[in-house]
Amino acid sequence: MPEVTKPAHQTGDFLVDYEEKVFPDVQAEPGEKALITFHTVAFEGSIGLVNLMQASRLIKKGFETSVLLYGPGVTLGVQRGFPKLGDEGFPGHLTMNERIVKIMEAGGKVYACRFALQALYGHGEPSLIPGIRPINPLDVMDLILMHRRDGAFILDTWTM
Repeated sequence: MPEVTKPAHQTGDFLVDYEEKVFPDVQAEPGEKALITFHTVAFEGSIGLVNLMQASRLIKKGFETSVLLYGPGVTLGVQRGFPKLGDEGFPGHLTMNERIVKIMEAGGKVYACRFALQALYGHGEPSLIPGIRPINPLDVMDLILMHRRDGAFILDTWTM
C-alpha cells in the first residue's frame, strides 16, 4: 500500500472552497412568492430541517414565503418537549420547532392540514405551535394552485 504523506486534517481546516459562489445571488422581485410543502415525518431524515432552512433563506431573499405541512409533515408543527412542553429532551430536540417560530417571526406563513393532524396523528389544533394556521384538507391543493397561479417558486418534498 502506498505511504500517505499528507498531514492529517486539523480542527479548523477548510476541506472545500465554501466562499466561491458560482451563481448570482438571486433576490425576489417585488411581490414574488414561494411555497415550501412538506410531506415528511419529523426527525426521520434531514429534509424537514433542510426545507425549513430553505424557507428562511427565501424570506431573507425577499420572497413572500409560505410553508405547507400536510400528511406526515404536520408532525413538524406539533409542540414538543420532554418532560414538559418547551423542555429540550436532547440537544437539538426543538430545532425544528424553533425554526418554524423564526419563519413566522420573519413574516412567513405556516399552514397545517387538519385532516392529517387529527385523522392520521391524533392531535388537535391546540397541539400546533402557536401561529401555525390549521387548514381544511380541501385547502391543501387550492393553496398550491394559488401559488402556481401567482407564478411562485414551489418546492415540493415528499418522503415515504
